[in-house]
Amino acid sequence: DPKELWEQKDNVVMVDVRRPDEFTGELGHVPGSEHIVLDNLPQSIGDLPKNRTVVFICRSGARSGRATAFAHEQGFTSVYNMKGGMLLWNELGLKVEGRNG
Repeated sequence: DPKELWEQKDNVVMVDVRRPDEFTGELGHVPGSEHIVLDNLPQSIGDLPKNRTVVFICRSGARSGRATAFAHEQGFTSVYNMKGGMLLWNELGLKVEGRNG
């Protein structure tokens, strides 16, 4: 739930897995989120802390769902997919940054 994520933002690692043009595109991105393109996740997953909750974000929830499944396979136990993605985040009027356009 995007609203719950925003309330817990200081306690979780938020990872946006969209392309660079989407990260800074019309939907913007969640303030404080890290940016790791989905295709680069296998090389970068080791940089994420296994002892913290990680929430993956994309446009609608499909790519972040794949990222969540991959993280589970890599031994992460507290990982979540932000269903609805940035489309829902924007629809709910939650804060974004990096919007270009």
